Amino acid sequence: MAQQARTDVVLVGAGIMSATLGALLRRLEPGWSITVIERLDAVGAESSSPWNNAGTGHAGLCEMNYTPQRSDGSIDVTKAVLVNEQFQVTRQFWAYAAENGILTDVPGFLNPVPHVSFVRGVAGVDYLRRRREALARNPLFAGTELIVDPGEFARRLPFMAANRDFTEPVALNWAADGTDVDFGALSRQLIGYCVKAGATVLFGHEVRGLSRRDGGWTLTVGNRRTGEKRKLDARFVFVGAGGDALPLLQKAGIEEIRGFAGFPIGGRFVRTANPGLTAAHRAKVYGAPSPGAPPLGALHLDLRFVNGRPWLVFGPYAGWSPKFLKHGHVSDLPRSIRPDNLPSMLGVGVRELTLLRYLIAQLRLTDPDRMAALREFAPSAVDSDWEPTVAGQRVQVIRRTRGKGGALEFGTTIVGAADGSIAGLLGGSPGASTAVPAMLEVLQRCFANRYQSWLPTLKEIVPSLGADLSGEPALYDELRSWTDKTLHLKAA
Repeated sequence: MAQQARTDVVLVGAGIMSATLGALLRRLEPGWSITVIERLDAVGAESSSPWNNAGTGHAGLCEMNYTPQRSDGSIDVTKAVLVNEQFQVTRQFWAYAAENGILTDVPGFLNPVPHVSFVRGVAGVDYLRRRREALARNPLFAGTELIVDPGEFARRLPFMAANRDFTEPVALNWAADGTDVDFGALSRQLIGYCVKAGATVLFGHEVRGLSRRDGGWTLTVGNRRTGEKRKLDARFVFVGAGGDALPLLQKAGIEEIRGFAGFPIGGRFVRTANPGLTAAHRAKVYGAPSPGAPPLGALHLDLRFVNGRPWLVFGPYAGWSPKFLKHGHVSDLPRSIRPDNLPSMLGVGVRELTLLRYLIAQLRLTDPDRMAALREFAPSAVDSDWEPTVAGQRVQVIRRTRGKGGALEFGTTIVGAADGSIAGLLGGSPGASTAVPAMLEVLQRCFANRYQSWLPTLKEIVPSLGADLSGEPALYDELRSWTDKTLHLKAA
């Protein structure tokens, strides 16, 4: 007979989204019971794992797809500013958490690493010059540098400069105050805080059904090892299950998920822990997106820290699988297709032929092709120093649109029931880096009757809550100084 239990909050998935929401709710409502359901045997083992995401600490500092060129030649920095504003909110939460014992090992997940944009050719150099000028008008990006001198390039990026022919113009936009984030390690600390404060975590369990009950939901939860099932009643459910969020919200049958579909895109990287190479490349360097590539497909050569060890990681090379999770099922995509979202998928299939051709070309890449792409960044790269690795799956949102069937979106979207009893997060990049503002949105939308009473505490957690830091440079400088000091971040 199935066991029956009750809890105030269920968090599906033990990744960065659920971990962040759990820590916020524990601070706001310490008397609430929280249950985390994780299908794997560890916290942050899927999309939040450091080997399954870029770990950039996306702040709009180096991703050129966030600063597109308009038809008149001007640079649109709207998306970069939005992402940076969101990341500042995340940094404030981390600083508060560090001061209040929620996070106990900041260097275990956060390291200062410059974020750099890299271009070659006269047109690219001109673009970076105009990009820097446009960004520098905003106080959040005032420190962005333009580097065009080969000697300075070589001083800052020795590995990329070795064997390079500098007769071809090159340029960098250099943001010294970037970060590298191990979101798996961060998730473990946040979930650990929740558990110490009374939360329950069910590892090796998955949600197999959701049904409405008065004022909440009944979840059917299966033990993946034993097959045992249990029932769990909850007043509120958050689905932070990465690519699995779409099918779980479909199982819930909420009206708001109708028309949504998902398109999985995988990633592959090459990596090295060669100490000579990691010492010669102390930055995250993003190139310009290739024609037809999705926004998350811009190649980048990153310094990463995983379990305290420095690595260089290059990619991503796109992969494809019908799985919605790295540890998912090949039936994930076909089982997500419903009559209500089929027009959305067909509409995207017709309009995204350029993306389809890009993915097909990526799937045809050989190991020598991948190394050739790396040598565009680092001409001296030697094949034997590098090993391949498979990254996580990202399920891009397909949203139903009027008259067009559907549109493919490269971002994150919160979908929730009108009564606030269930919500989930769909999509990928910038994802983890904006977990705090995303979860604040969940709190505001799903707990409208409590949100006003929570505001004093939330403003202690995020002092800039409700403010536009781009328009308040003095406040930005004050909060930036506080977060830098508290998080032990010093621009490299």
